[in-house]
Amino acid sequence: MKSIRKILPLAILALIIIVSVSAVSAGFFDFLGGEDNTASDVNLTGEEINLAAAGSLKNAFDDQLIPMFEEKYPGVTVTPNYAAPGNLQTQMENGLEADVFISASNKEMDALVEEGIIDNATNVQYLENKVVLIVPADSDSNISSFDDLKDVDGEIVIANPEAAPLGRHAKEIFTNLGIWNDVESKLSIGTDVQDILNQVSQHSGECGIVFATDAKARDDVKVVCEAPEDALKTKIIYPVAITTNATNPDAAQTFIDFLQTPEAQDVFVDYGFIIHEE
Repeated sequence: MKSIRKILPLAILALIIIVSVSAVSAGFFDFLGGEDNTASDVNLTGEEINLAAAGSLKNAFDDQLIPMFEEKYPGVTVTPNYAAPGNLQTQMENGLEADVFISASNKEMDALVEEGIIDNATNVQYLENKVVLIVPADSDSNISSFDDLKDVDGEIVIANPEAAPLGRHAKEIFTNLGIWNDVESKLSIGTDVQDILNQVSQHSGECGIVFATDAKARDDVKVVCEAPEDALKTKIIYPVAITTNATNPDAAQTFIDFLQTPEAQDVFVDYGFIIHEE
């Protein structure tokens, strides 16, 4: 009987140690990636995610990111709508079906938040971009800086300052550099960034203003320079958020979570974007 009394506490202690070690081991292996609780636990079969995104994101999404997401989550379809953020804002205000909105500036996003169209709790400041001056790839132009634009004879192609962040940035750069009055009469408004690139590459315009990511995607234009840092008062931020009337907010959140994974961020970096850090 005495032997049993001596053995019992030891047996209980041994059991406690075994259970504790097992729990720690399980957590350790989970930490190492022993279990994948991402895609396997999410079933998006039959779901459609309507994406409203700035036009400068088209190449990255169409070429890689949307196919990557649909492969990771079989059965889901991402349907994109690309346009200038100001145009997308107007469309969403008029009933455009969108689950996720990615703008090229906070102006449109903030306006839609105030109107109750965007769920601000999901709003993520995600990417950054740069503004660059481009000329045709085969150009022999003497343009070497934004300041040289006051002396060009041809047209300077920019986006619409009233609808597109890229156009607003161009106007801000010209204004802050003190050359707006010199260039205003030379400006040609492109319908979208692809139109700007096409006009410049085909010599319809002597030069143009685009995002760095737009220029990187083409070999028929070349970058002269980036906009001077003091010519833009704020960084060019791309926010992403879910709409308040999203058909499937869980699917939309899964998409936003995917965009923040290392593999998705690597794609954006390859296309010339900068991952924003608070």
